[in-house]
Amino acid sequence: MMAQYLALKAEAEDCLLFYRMGDFFELFFEDAKIASAVLDIALTARGEHDGERIPMCGVPVHAMEGYLARLIKAGHRVAIANQTETPEEARKRMGSKALVNRAIVRVVTAGTLTEESLLDSRTANWCAAIGEAGGSVAIACADISTGRFEIIETTADRAGAEIARLSPAETAVGDGSPFDELATITRPRVDFDSANGEARLKRLFGVATLDGFGQFSRAALAAAGGLAAYLEHTAKGALPFLRPPRVTRTEAAMAIDAATRESLELTVSSAGTRKGSLLDSVDRTVTGAGARLLGSDIAAPLMDRPGVEARLDLVAHFHDDAGLRDMVRGALRAMPDIGRALGRLAAGRGSPRDLGQLRDGLDGAWRLAERLDATGIPPLLAELLPQMRGHGALIDLLTRALVPEPPVDANNGGYIAEGYDAALDDLRDAGAGGRRAIAALEAEYRTRTGIGSLKIRHNGVLGYHIEVPAKNADPLMAQDSGFTHRQTLAGVVRFNAPELHEVAVKVTQAGAHGLAAEAAHLEDLTTRALSAREPIARTADALARIDVSAGLAERAAEGGWARPHLVEHACFEIEGGRHPVVEEAVAKSGGRFVANDCNLSESSRLWLVTGPNMGGKSTFLRQNALIAVLAQAGSYVPAARATLGMVDRLFSRVGASDNLARGRSTFMVEMVETAAILAQATPRSFVILDEVGRGTSTYDGLAIAWSVVEAIHEDNRCRCLFATHYHELTRLAERCDALTLHHVRAREWKGDLVLLHEVAEGPADRSYGLAVARLAGMPPVTIKRAKAVLDKLEAGRAATGGLAAGLDDLPLFAAMAVEEEEQVDTLRSELGTLDIDSLSPREALEVLYRLKGLAAEGA
Repeated sequence: MMAQYLALKAEAEDCLLFYRMGDFFELFFEDAKIASAVLDIALTARGEHDGERIPMCGVPVHAMEGYLARLIKAGHRVAIANQTETPEEARKRMGSKALVNRAIVRVVTAGTLTEESLLDSRTANWCAAIGEAGGSVAIACADISTGRFEIIETTADRAGAEIARLSPAETAVGDGSPFDELATITRPRVDFDSANGEARLKRLFGVATLDGFGQFSRAALAAAGGLAAYLEHTAKGALPFLRPPRVTRTEAAMAIDAATRESLELTVSSAGTRKGSLLDSVDRTVTGAGARLLGSDIAAPLMDRPGVEARLDLVAHFHDDAGLRDMVRGALRAMPDIGRALGRLAAGRGSPRDLGQLRDGLDGAWRLAERLDATGIPPLLAELLPQMRGHGALIDLLTRALVPEPPVDANNGGYIAEGYDAALDDLRDAGAGGRRAIAALEAEYRTRTGIGSLKIRHNGVLGYHIEVPAKNADPLMAQDSGFTHRQTLAGVVRFNAPELHEVAVKVTQAGAHGLAAEAAHLEDLTTRALSAREPIARTADALARIDVSAGLAERAAEGGWARPHLVEHACFEIEGGRHPVVEEAVAKSGGRFVANDCNLSESSRLWLVTGPNMGGKSTFLRQNALIAVLAQAGSYVPAARATLGMVDRLFSRVGASDNLARGRSTFMVEMVETAAILAQATPRSFVILDEVGRGTSTYDGLAIAWSVVEAIHEDNRCRCLFATHYHELTRLAERCDALTLHHVRAREWKGDLVLLHEVAEGPADRSYGLAVARLAGMPPVTIKRAKAVLDKLEAGRAATGGLAAGLDDLPLFAAMAVEEEEQVDTLRSELGTLDIDSLSPREALEVLYRLKGLAAEGA
């Protein structure tokens, strides 16, 4: 057996191997140590290998999915080695001591899951592959749980941004790929050959040419071929359901790099969860498919203005009719996830319940289409409605064939409806009649033996048998009793009888034949459903789009959001804009979010925003970036009014972070991200920058911030919000005609700082840093000392013309140090002359007052 195991383990490579032994999947050697630690199960030992005991652990077959989920979440891949024959078949083949054949039937990985219990219903599960050829780059990605298959034509410098957008569970590349740092899986380079990829796609879709699917570059074929090869490897040759690939170019969506996605928390918060993200704040969908589509929309806002307008028209249709919106959302809420049910059936992991979900979902889609079909509907809805009809024959078939609520487990039957198959009904009647006969026999045996506690039971070893308490067993042991002894246990004894055997054979045969008949029907129904898989997938897509639109309409009505007006010229006019995530959090705590305007035009495309920390600068910057994302995703926006020019690239350099694993400090990360902005931003881009240059010395930081503002104004000429504490930068307004000054308002009242969170014109009068430090709980003595230092610094700044005038104020620090040292020496001198033991209480008090006066003079 171990020889068989070791051969399968070699095939499994770096995967943990689940080796089927009876009712358990066993793991051995290092796999067992890893699994026992992750799953918190007992680690035992069995036999010896090379003179040492073999570590071993196992999980029950019936509970496998729960254990798989934990292993996959921990970052492991699992190869499933199942028995490919029964013990009886093995004995016929090799004799009484034959080893049952086993083979790896599937490799379970994070990117190839279809099981409902292993997936998040509201998040797409992408598996991606990156291909390159002739200097071009493409990314192929598939969500095999629904069959979505996309190929993105991109460039080397944008590949990382696209991977960040997709956030795939797995990313595969070929050996030696320049994109190795983006990968989680490395595969043979031959899998990423474009010619092999073309041949593989033709086989996959059963076509002689790919022309019907569009034009594919060599890079696209390489990526798609690499992905298909990996999926074949994990499925062990049987590819899951994939729809014909949809080819897109990165130019079709707003470009958002990984740093900006993280900064803006578009689909994942800084804590790494969906909660707290823009997606979580906006999502009012009622289906898993709708939630997945909304996540995709927000991750890739459109650059196609007509496409955005079509989405907005559909949102407006539901927004303006609350009754219609409520009806649609109620109907959708009752519908199952037919996309993922179809994916499980296509992958060979489907169940009777999945067929029932197709039946109920397709029927619900048809009924909803009938209720939505009316004159004056938006063009996008008119396109969707036909995709929700046309499954009448399949709905009728599944309605007749299946019980109302089919089970997940097909092994016990009971899912084919009565009346669908007369022969199956006869078998069920025979089985039911046999069970009635067994009940009658039980009553007869009780009467005949006088044992009232006699029972007829069934198990998988003995089948049907008679069971009596041990104290009543002696009369049945007699040779002429008509009963045959089968088994003695503690407390009970089991017997058989000719009449019971005869009836039991009929019941068992009827049950076995019935299960076989149901299994045949299940296979036939699955085949017939899969013959319509592409139209079914289009129905799932249509329902998801309607759910997204109705959900966005609900969010807009709930928050008083406005439909954005999209224009071609580069403007950004917002009245009463709000940050959707922050506003929601403030409302939950009983507060009120302060709305602000933003008007970036040709004559005022660069705003320099100053003001205190905690005053709302970062929130103001981010909320305007989020408004741009929502608008081009096809959503209403949190504002009283919004007129936006389309944004081709969005950049956010807000907050501090490091990447120590790559040798980058916080300041280095800031400079890398800022350099990317200056290299890529165009006049159609939108940029938010906060505190550029604050991670280094004052003069270096100011010089960098100064030059960055100039570059954005003169070279990139993009719409930009630039927040800073360098008040010296306000001088740039004198020489940069498209730069305007703004600040977040704050006031000090009786020594306390009052943050108004309002954006006003002009520069801030000061930074209020000491007031913020006081709010943060800084010790009063430290605040007092900081105030003294600040007064001297500002006096020196006034004398030299400020930091931006040059380096003349550097001697100020030396002068301060000398003065402080002189003050310390005076105090030391006074203390050194004191004879503490000779002081009277009154004299001691006078000395303390004198020392306090000296200290006050130097404060």
